[in-house]
Amino acid sequence: MITLPYLRSFRIAEYAIFDLVASFIGVYLLAPLLSKLFLKFKIVIPLSSWLYFTLPLGIIIHLLVGNMTGMTKDFIDPNGHFVIKIIIVLLTIIGIKGIKKL
Repeated sequence: MITLPYLRSFRIAEYAIFDLVASFIGVYLLAPLLSKLFLKFKIVIPLSSWLYFTLPLGIIIHLLVGNMTGMTKDFIDPNGHFVIKIIIVLLTIIGIKGIKKL
């Protein structure tokens, strides 16, 4: 039987591939519902933007609930991990470009 620690043992740098894939699948499944919700506010957010927002939203949510994951710690660390910070900012900017107002 495959266990969760085994699945989380596969990594890219220090981030578990399983966690990243699960996050993207979760956002992919929730995106239609979230898009319908924002459509009530006359804001169109396509699926691609939701996928770009996956990691930035994950960091924001983890900060709000106080769960300091590795990526969250790396993002708020003022002395390093500039690559992850640049990636998160770029994902946010690319995601925002896809949003339209009706």
